[in-house]
Amino acid sequence: MRAALSLAARGLGRTWPNPAVGCVLVRDGAVIGRGWTQPGGRPHAETEALARAQALSGGTHGGAVGATAYVTLEPCNHYGKTPPCALALVEAKVARVVVACQDPDPRVAGGGLARLRDAGVEVTTGVCEAEALALNEGFFRRITLGRPLVTLKVASTLDGRIATATGESQWITGPTARAWGHRLRASHDAILVGIGTALADDPELTCRLPGLEDRSPVRVVVDSGLRLPPTAKLATGARRIPTWVVTGPSPDSTRAEALAALGVEMISVAAGLDGRVDPTAAMAALADRGITRVLVEGGAAMAGALLGAGLVDRLEWFRAASLIGGDGLPAVAGFGVEALAARTRFERTAVRSAGADLAESYRRIAS
Repeated sequence: MRAALSLAARGLGRTWPNPAVGCVLVRDGAVIGRGWTQPGGRPHAETEALARAQALSGGTHGGAVGATAYVTLEPCNHYGKTPPCALALVEAKVARVVVACQDPDPRVAGGGLARLRDAGVEVTTGVCEAEALALNEGFFRRITLGRPLVTLKVASTLDGRIATATGESQWITGPTARAWGHRLRASHDAILVGIGTALADDPELTCRLPGLEDRSPVRVVVDSGLRLPPTAKLATGARRIPTWVVTGPSPDSTRAEALAALGVEMISVAAGLDGRVDPTAAMAALADRGITRVLVEGGAAMAGALLGAGLVDRLEWFRAASLIGGDGLPAVAGFGVEALAARTRFERTAVRSAGADLAESYRRIAS
């Protein structure tokens, strides 16, 4: 099952709106087929593994007959653009299916397991369940909560500063940490910044690791007043890499038309009491478009807004061994915490050296 989970992880950032699933077929102690969800969400992992098993057998040994299938998520049980994977496993005459976790999608929700059992296939569930739930947490949140998994990525000094008082920020962390940040981009469906960061840095928000250039996520700018200029790199590159601007309910039509002419997609959502884009509405709009995993890269105001709304699920914090002081720009703007009991709490899940910097991973503790 852990091999199947490793295969599934290959699809993170590329399979939305579908989950990233892995499948390993074993017979007589040998692996006879492996598969993982392909870009765009299809073909599914099970059909990929079955096809490889059939190819390996040359069609002379029954493909996957009598095999055990290890699958990281309950096989689907509904007809969409492809037939159900549960049916494919039944028709392939596998003897046993081991499933890490059930699928909360109402179209599946136990139906895949029932189809297998009804066909006489032995079914085991709950193997490596925690790992499988963590892997597809974004998909599960989209299905059950109507929003994607949100990971906030920060590169700061030891005292939590992301820029000097003059706004200088390149580069606080070193090349290893920056490369790891690009790897994070490759594993997310979308990367999001606020308009302040877009105007100050004019970023590309692409994955520029050698060999992973095609893994750049959808680029999202939260821009209440539609201030993103048509000359910004995000706008001029919108036909090459999908770029969405989340704005208020009544955007300026002239500005909207200028950006749309470059290929930028406008997403209008409700505004909060302060007149800015409501972060909860923004995340719901992204989920409506199939996004399951969002990487937030700035800036301080956006981080504060999302934390204040209780929308940050994970932190990826890169910390440089340096100090700027209190006049530097903090990583997170204030978000209304007046008592310790109201603070947002996280548990640390990993600490690694990233060259001269420290990389820390955190998961939010449910209140």
